[in-house]
Amino acid sequence: MLQQQTIRYKFTRCATWLLFVLKKGAAMAFSLKDLGLVDQMYPPHGGSYIMALDSGTTSVRAIIVDEYDCIVAQASRAISTTYPQPGWVEQDPMEILASQIAVMMEVQFKSGIHSDSIAAIGITNQRETTVVWDRDSGQPIYNAIGWQCRRTAPIADALVHEGMDQTIREKTGLKPDAYFSGTKVKWILDNVSGAREAAAAGQLMFGTIDTWLIYNLTSGMVHATDYTNASRTMLFNIHTLEWDDELLEALDIPRSMLPEVRWSSGDFGRVSSEIMTHTPPITGVAGDQQASLFGHCCFEPGQTKNTYGTGCFMLMNTGDEVVHSKNGLLSTIGIAENGKISYALEGSIFHAGSTIQWLRDKLGIIADAGETAAIARSLSSNNGCYLVPAFSGLGAPWWDPDSRGLICGLTAGSDRATLVRAACESMAYQTYDVLRSMEADAGRRLSGLSVDGAASRNEFIMQFQADLLGIPITQSESIETTALGAAYLAGLAVGYWEDRDELVQNRNLGKCFEPAGNPVELARVLSGWHDAVARSRTVLQ
Repeated sequence: MLQQQTIRYKFTRCATWLLFVLKKGAAMAFSLKDLGLVDQMYPPHGGSYIMALDSGTTSVRAIIVDEYDCIVAQASRAISTTYPQPGWVEQDPMEILASQIAVMMEVQFKSGIHSDSIAAIGITNQRETTVVWDRDSGQPIYNAIGWQCRRTAPIADALVHEGMDQTIREKTGLKPDAYFSGTKVKWILDNVSGAREAAAAGQLMFGTIDTWLIYNLTSGMVHATDYTNASRTMLFNIHTLEWDDELLEALDIPRSMLPEVRWSSGDFGRVSSEIMTHTPPITGVAGDQQASLFGHCCFEPGQTKNTYGTGCFMLMNTGDEVVHSKNGLLSTIGIAENGKISYALEGSIFHAGSTIQWLRDKLGIIADAGETAAIARSLSSNNGCYLVPAFSGLGAPWWDPDSRGLICGLTAGSDRATLVRAACESMAYQTYDVLRSMEADAGRRLSGLSVDGAASRNEFIMQFQADLLGIPITQSESIETTALGAAYLAGLAVGYWEDRDELVQNRNLGKCFEPAGNPVELARVLSGWHDAVARSRTVLQ
């Protein structure tokens, strides 16, 4: 325990020092403003605000929101990802934590709004990504294994071989797959020296990124997650709302490692005074896609949203009914607020915005994602070229871990624009496949789709998406819908907003894209896409 206290003391001393520096920096900025040396003064604010933390796959963010859902200030910082072997994806949990604290400080510094004016904090996070740490030292015993990592596919396959497939589907709404946290925890316990023994002795703790942040922000006082994140572990029974002993036994994971599971809008402790002087409460927690669903105010059954982020994630609210998919989708907890569970159908697409990132960072054919819309529009058609971004297999509705990325239909006339357009179109094609599967499972046709995420600002993709689906595509006004969802959950818990109706009234919509495609041409390109997907699934055969 002494070691734990020493490490935590050093960490919090560092956080206090950083806060001191930032406060001094703020004071200096005021002085420089008086001297005419800075262009902008921090705006005067009265009353209270909500802070939301969004710990994503490629970056962490902090936003401050006022009572009218306006984002007053925001700060972000990129986080690094490593790929130790093909199909392996890892991140440094300490980098995630340090970066998240840094942007919490930065957003206060930018806005002049400090912890005495923060009524509550909400947290949303990349889901499934797994951290295991030592109970005494507080140190991770291994890097965070990312949700995209495929190293645990043999573990998932073994579960199927052992006849656990149907049990897992019925209890969790998920399918045995490397995507989910349970297989990642088992891998760490099996492959890190001494981990099994430490876990058996009750020395290890597990959490998804929300839990890791909560534990550290509260100085080790709270080891908890919420129902939405728990439902993504493949260890949680979404019917009984409890960790499932049969699943824990199948993966040989001690219950002592697991966090307490709480409602998404409720008490998760207070931020340590060493990090934020006035210790605001953490009262909202949800996985990023569920937070987005809440941020879109998809409170009624049938309402659906799609997030175009690193991956694409479509969720349909199915109310109090768990809809078990026959078309390659997942059943999950969508909303866990005000003592009521709303379930959801989910389609998970592994590579969306990451495909554009690949064009930029690996191929070097674009300098910035923002230029892709104009480049794609420079061509009148895709000229028969398709890019299937199965870099770590295919997610919904195919769930084929052996698929590999593929570009087909190249000719001597193919160029940079051809590849860029194919990459942009791949997001829309994948979304089409998921949405049609979702409609079949739910037994209803969608009349529209709400969208958010960075790629939702690409007007070429959004118009092509509307054309393919034949329904209007409506952007959220703010790109930070996920963070807003976390803010809403936090604010409702402390009475900052009265109820969901107030959230709906405050919601601001962005541009709407109406379908205008040629049915014959759309049928042609969809046929070409499905042929390309079929080819990607035979690469390793």
